[in-house]
Amino acid sequence: MKTVKISEAVVRRLPIYLRFLNELSKKNVYTVSSQDLGVKLDLNPAQIRKDLAYFGEFGKKGIGYDVDYLIEKIRQILKIDKVIPVALVGAGNLGRALCNYNAYLKDNMKIVAVFDELESKVGESINNLKVKPMRELKTTIQELNVRIGIITVPATEAQNVANQFVEGGVEAILNFAPIIIKVPNEIRVHHADFTAELQSLAYYLD
Repeated sequence: MKTVKISEAVVRRLPIYLRFLNELSKKNVYTVSSQDLGVKLDLNPAQIRKDLAYFGEFGKKGIGYDVDYLIEKIRQILKIDKVIPVALVGAGNLGRALCNYNAYLKDNMKIVAVFDELESKVGESINNLKVKPMRELKTTIQELNVRIGIITVPATEAQNVANQFVEGGVEAILNFAPIIIKVPNEIRVHHADFTAELQSLAYYLD
């Protein structure tokens, strides 16, 4: 793999490629060209070739890409060829939905523990996961080698949860709370802000 800085835009496109390639594999499609990928994904074929070339030469001129081989390589690039344990804090409606969706994931990223500060929720079962109290967060993260944390709590509690995730040793956080959380520079944070996404969509309405 080339030792160059990969932009976030490139990394965010890789799962899009992977999802479509998985669909092709299910249909027993064995090869695909960048042109075909571009048409189906509404992306410039040259951009697709450039994105993949950052990580190696996976295609053959005049033939295209071997679908299953490219799936394997993208999974390796995204580091999802190995199991990545995930913990979630916030057993409300959104947290429950994410835990239930967990059952349908085919990749190795799995929610392995769910937590909530409300005693009324502790002990409940969500998709075979028993809700744990927050006091067990740090020890559970370390015992299960959790690397990613998901926050689905109200904005007022998000920073506190983020702090506990950091103390427990997580390396990345997906934050659904409508607030910007502050963490050390070495911790990667992605914000999933539904309100902001809807507001930006509204701009394009006639």
